[in-house]
Amino acid sequence: MNNLLIIGAGQYGLLTKEIAESMNKFDNISFLDDNNSIAIGKINDYKRYIGKYKYAVIAIGNSNTRYDLFEKIKDSFTITTIVSPYSYVSNSSIIEDGCIIEPGAIIHANTKIGCSTFICANAIVNHNAEVGKFCHINCGAIIKSNSNIQDFTKIDYGIII
Repeated sequence: MNNLLIIGAGQYGLLTKEIAESMNKFDNISFLDDNNSIAIGKINDYKRYIGKYKYAVIAIGNSNTRYDLFEKIKDSFTITTIVSPYSYVSNSSIIEDGCIIEPGAIIHANTKIGCSTFICANAIVNHNAEVGKFCHINCGAIIKSNSNIQDFTKIDYGIII
């Protein structure tokens, strides 16, 4: 049973579902969300789905909320990473649990991406860089080689660090 529960059915949740579908790994993909009728339940209802969903990922833009939810559900589900088959992720990179890697993202050699971090479309994390936990590297941003991005950092569109 390779069922995926996406926490959050807003813009990131819908994008995450499309990426997860393109991975051809999950048998069923559903949402938990407090404000979207496509969800099968509210976020705090997550305990009802233990055993029915093996995997979960948090697709909420606010990093503090993402952290709180990660801590809440990490012992109940396998927190999975969603990686678009249209991205490039080096074999020598380390991608921690709960990350979302969008189409066109490039993650070069000897990099580390902390848990529950978003690497958005066409963002580049160059070699030997480290991106902390619960970060958000927006579309087209470039993290230069040997950079160290602190936990909970948001890098805006097209910014070079």
